[in-house]
Amino acid sequence: MLSIGIMAKRTGTKVQTIRYYEQIGLMPEPGRTEGGQRRYGGVELDRLAFIRHARELGFSLEAIRELLDLSDSPERSCAQVDAVAQRQLKEVEARIARLEALRIELQRMLSECNADRVADCRILQVLRDHEECLADHGKPGN
Repeated sequence: MLSIGIMAKRTGTKVQTIRYYEQIGLMPEPGRTEGGQRRYGGVELDRLAFIRHARELGFSLEAIRELLDLSDSPERSCAQVDAVAQRQLKEVEARIARLEALRIELQRMLSECNADRVADCRILQVLRDHEECLADHGKPGN
């Protein structure tokens, strides 16, 4: 049996985060010693490692809950797991596209800045005038 501190160290998860996962039902309520200390076994360690890895991959807590529910029913179709992973991939691709647009905008701002004085700084001018922000062009409503 493991203490919450050992669980935290083995998974790289903060103690407070483990408690939070218990509160929201991602982790089951642990057994306790007579003194009230939490005690965990290998199943809980594996579950916490799963949650931690999924979080590192950017899955939301709700998506992790869905994946855990699916993993608790091994007879179910893997297509449902694939659908969750596909949603996550689309979110990651959208995030990458937004970051790429931001990178291009920052490069443009830097390349256009030749000022010697803050008063003439092109970067500050662009940041003040949202109409000049290329990162927003092409988005719905712009």
